[in-house]
Amino acid sequence: MAETSVEIVRGGSFMFHPAGTLPQFTPEESSEEALAIAEAARDFVTGEVMARDEEIDHLDLDLNRDLLRKAGELGILGIEIPEAYGGLDLEKKTALLVLEEMARQASFSTSYGAHTSIGTLPIVYFGNEAQKAKYLPKLASGEWVAAYALTEAGSGSDALGAKTTAVLQDGHWVLNGTKAWITNAGFADVFVVFAKVNGTHFSAFIVERADPGVSTGAEEKKMGIKGSSTRTVILENCRIPEDRLLGGKGKGARIAFGILNIGRFKLGASSAGAGKRVLEYTLKYAGERTQFGKPLAAFGLIQQKLANMAVRIFVGESMNFRTIGYLDEALARTSWESETGGADKMKAIEEYAVEASMAKVWGSEALFATADDAVQTFGGAGFSAEYPAEKIYRDCRINRIFEGTNEINRLLIAGTFLKRCGGTEGLPLAAAAAGTPVLPEDGLLRTVALAKARALKVVALAQAAQGPRILDNQEAAARISNLLLELYAMESAAVRAGKMAASGHRWADLARDMAEVYAQEAWNRVQGEARMLAAELASGEALDALVADLLLMRAPAPLPLSGLRARIAAALMEQGRYPLC
Repeated sequence: MAETSVEIVRGGSFMFHPAGTLPQFTPEESSEEALAIAEAARDFVTGEVMARDEEIDHLDLDLNRDLLRKAGELGILGIEIPEAYGGLDLEKKTALLVLEEMARQASFSTSYGAHTSIGTLPIVYFGNEAQKAKYLPKLASGEWVAAYALTEAGSGSDALGAKTTAVLQDGHWVLNGTKAWITNAGFADVFVVFAKVNGTHFSAFIVERADPGVSTGAEEKKMGIKGSSTRTVILENCRIPEDRLLGGKGKGARIAFGILNIGRFKLGASSAGAGKRVLEYTLKYAGERTQFGKPLAAFGLIQQKLANMAVRIFVGESMNFRTIGYLDEALARTSWESETGGADKMKAIEEYAVEASMAKVWGSEALFATADDAVQTFGGAGFSAEYPAEKIYRDCRINRIFEGTNEINRLLIAGTFLKRCGGTEGLPLAAAAAGTPVLPEDGLLRTVALAKARALKVVALAQAAQGPRILDNQEAAARISNLLLELYAMESAAVRAGKMAASGHRWADLARDMAEVYAQEAWNRVQGEARMLAAELASGEALDALVADLLLMRAPAPLPLSGLRARIAAALMEQGRYPLC
C-alpha cells in the first residue's frame, strides 16, 4: 500500500472550506515516472496514430486493433490493471496524463478509452479471481479488446429501464436483448453486458464475441468520431457459462454507475488534451493568415478567442488534477491484497461522484466552446473539411452525451451534493452559509471566497425551504450544479496559480493571468445564477429582500480583461502552443 501525505478530502466538501485552504495536486507536481509514460504515449500518438489520422477516420477496424495492440506492447493499456494480471497498477494521475495525449485523435481516443476504462475496469474492480486471471492479461496486452454494453434503444439515461434479460438454464445464462451505440462493437472480443436476471435483478455479465447467439449490427453513420466503431450488439439466446456473472446477481447498478464515474473523470482529461491540440493549430493559422495587412493574431477579438482557449485548458487541467489527487490519496489507503480490495477501491472512487460529473460537464462544454472558437478564427476555412477546425467541432459534440448526458449529470451533481448535506453526518451546508466568509488577502482568492459566500446562501436556502423537492424543479437543480461547477473551477485555478507563483515556476505570471480572467467572468455567472435561483425559491417582498442581501455582499473589483488576454495571447503566439505542458 502506498504511503500517503495528503488528508482525505470528502467529495463535495470544497464548498465548506475557506477559499484556497484545501490541499490540491497540480500537473506541475507530476512524478518523473508519470511524465516519462506520458512522453511515451505522446511519441506513440505522434508516430503511430496521427501519422494515420485519415485512415483511422475512414473506419479501418484492423488498423484500430493493430494500434491498440501496439499500445498494449508499450504498457499503456494496463496502467490501471493490477500487476498480478499483467498491468502496471499506476496512479490515476498517470492515466490522466496518458488520456490527454490520446485525445489528440478523437476516434482512436474513443476506442482506447472504451477499452481501458469502461470496458476493462468492471472486471478489474468487480471480477473474481478466475475472471481476472482469464481476461485481464489479454486486455492489458491488447490481444483482446473490450467494450461496455449498457445502453439500449429505449433506455439511455434511464439505464435501469433496460429490457435485456438473463435466465439461468442448465448451468448457463441465456441472454436476450439488443444493446445500442456500443463503442468498439465492430472488433471487441469481450463485452460487459448488463441484463435483468429473470427480468428483475439488474446484473452484469462477461460475454465473448465467440459465444453462441452474439452478433452485431451495421456500423452507425455518425456526426463525428467516424473512425471509432459504433454498432448494436444483438443477443439471441446467447448462452454463456454460469461463472460469467460479474459481481453477483443484482449488482449491475453498482457496477454500471461506479464505472461511469471513472469514465466521467476521464472525459474531463480527454477534453483538456483535445483542447491543447485545437489551440496549437489555431495559433498556427492565426499567425499565418493575414487580413488588412496584419496577421489574425494581431486583432483584439482574435486574441480574446486564443486566450479563452488557453484559459479553458488551464482551468480544466486544474480541476482534473485536483480531483485525481484526492482520488489517488483515497485509493492509496486501499490494497489489492485485501479480500475486499476491489470494493474498497470502488467506494473510494464513488466518494467523488460530484467531482466526476463536474469534470465531465465542465470539460465537455469547455472543449465545445474551444472548438467553436477555432471554427470562428478560421473563418470560412473553419467550415471546410480541408481544415482541422471542422473535424474537432463534429468529433467533440458527443462528449456532452457520453457517460450520461450533461443534463443528467447536472441533476446528479445537485442531487448528490444536497443528499450529502442532509442528516447529522452530512456536510455542513447551513452552518457554512450562516458563517462570515474568511476573505484572503490575495485578491484572486478573495474573489473565490466572495463568490462562494453567495452560492452558499442560496443553495442553503434551497435545501432549507424545499429539501429534496428542489430536485423536482430541474432548472433550479441545474442552477445549483452550475454554482458548484463555477466555484470548483475558480478555486482550482486560483490555487494552482498560487502554487506556481510560490515555486517560482517560469509560467507563474501566465497562470495568474489565466486564473484572473476565469475568476472575473465566473464571478458574474455566479452572481447571475444565484439571483435566478433565488427567484425559484421566493417571490414578492421575500425575493426582494433576498436579492438585496446578495447585492449588499461585497463584490470583487473588476480588472481590465483585454490587457490580461493580450498578454496571454502574446505568450501563446511566442510559444506556438499551450506552454504549461
